[in-house]
Formats: sequence, structure tokens, C-alpha cells
Amino acid sequence: MSEAKIRQPRFGEGLRVLSGRGKQITEGAVEQSRRQAGRAASSGPLLGAAPRADLLPSEVLVDRRERRIVKRLWAGVGAVAAVVAIGVGGASIAASSAATELANAEGQTAALLQQQTQYTDVRKAESSTSLLEAGQKVGGATEIAWGPYLTAVRTSLPEGVVINGVSVDSASAIAPYAQPASPLQGERVGTLTLDAVSTTLPSVPAWLDSVKSLTGYVDATVNSVTLDDSGTKYTVNMTIHVDEDAFDGKYVQKKGE
Repeated sequence: MSEAKIRQPRFGEGLRVLSGRGKQITEGAVEQSRRQAGRAASSGPLLGAAPRADLLPSEVLVDRRERRIVKRLWAGVGAVAAVVAIGVGGASIAASSAATELANAEGQTAALLQQQTQYTDVRKAESSTSLLEAGQKVGGATEIAWGPYLTAVRTSLPEGVVINGVSVDSASAIAPYAQPASPLQGERVGTLTLDAVSTTLPSVPAWLDSVKSLTGYVDATVNSVTLDDSGTKYTVNMTIHVDEDAFDGKYVQKKGE
């Protein structure tokens, strides 16, 4: 067993250890004193501050707080009432303006009606004229100008032929015209029957072709051809049917007039 060597501390080494420990103790004491001072400051009154004390009961504080709330509520109610009052005022002004305009319009209408009474006779005359024109249109809708039409018929016949007798039958405004029973015959609104006299033997097909150019022509038929007692004149009895194109339309207002 070897001999243990005991190390002896050198001079000054122990002093450094003690001095280090003393420094740590001193810093710890300072930190602790700071903490205690902070707790004392937070828990108790500060030294040198002005002394204050609230001796009012809590009921008074609650009452004050409630009063402030009530004042705010009343202020809100007042603001709402002011807005409502402004809206009501604006609506009243608009209603008053509308009533004034309505009264003015009614006054103008009454004035116009009063002026119209001055022209009552004129309006009656206009109404009578309109009624007369309407009657003319209805009554004259089925009229055929037979004078000019017979002239056209005489012109269409061969030269030397003279019309000796004529009978006409046409539709009226209150009753429809009788139509043929045979489906081969066309619809008509008038019938023209005439006696034509010729000094020569007539060519019936030529006569029938000559009248096809008449306005409103539907068909034509030669009923008979007779020779008089002297033996010098031939009489041809012919029937011509016309449709609505033969109407003169003098009471129908033309487009654009």
C-alpha cells in the first residue's frame, strides 16, 4: 500500500475560494432585498404619495353608474325621435306638395270642361257628320255606277249594235244577293240583262268574248236571238253577271287620305 500524498493548499488559493463565495452571497442578498421591496410596494402605499380614501358607500357608486347608463339611453331615444320627426316632416311636405299639384290639375280639368261646353253644337255637328259618313259607307258599299257601266257594255259590243232595253238587279246593304244553285256558275253581286239590236246576223261567240273585258265580269249568256217581222233586224237577249269588283266604292276612304 502506497503512501497517500496529501496536497497542501498553496498560499492565496483558499482566499480566492472564500472571496468567490462571498461575492455570490452578497449578490443573493441584494436580489432578495429587491424582491421584498417590490412586494412591499405592490401591497402597501408608496412612501411620499398623497393620501387618498374613498369613504362613499358602494350603493352611491352603483347609483352613479346606473344614472350614466340611463342618460346614454335617453340620449339614444332623443336621437331616434329626432330622426323620426325629420322623416315625418319630410313626408308631410311631400304630401302637401302632391295635394297642391292635384288641386292645380283638377282646376285645369274643370277649366277645360268649361271651355268644351262652348263647343257643344260643334261636337254635335261632328257626331252627326260622322254618323252620316258611316251610313254612306254602309249603304253605298254595294252600289254600282250603272251609267258608266252600261257605257262600257255598249262600247264592248260590235259596231252597229244598239242596246234597246236594259234591266239590272244588284245586291243591297241589308240583304245578301241570291247565288246560283249550280256549282259551275260563279258567285255574283249583280245581274245585267239587255236586248241588243243588230241589222246583221250576230256572231254569238264574238259577242260573248267582247264582254269579258268588263270590270267584275263573272259570266255571260245569250238567252235568245230573234228576227223581227220585217226581216231586217235581229234582237239578242243577253245576261251578264258581275261580282264585287263592279262596286264603285265612292264612299270608301282610300288609304293615305
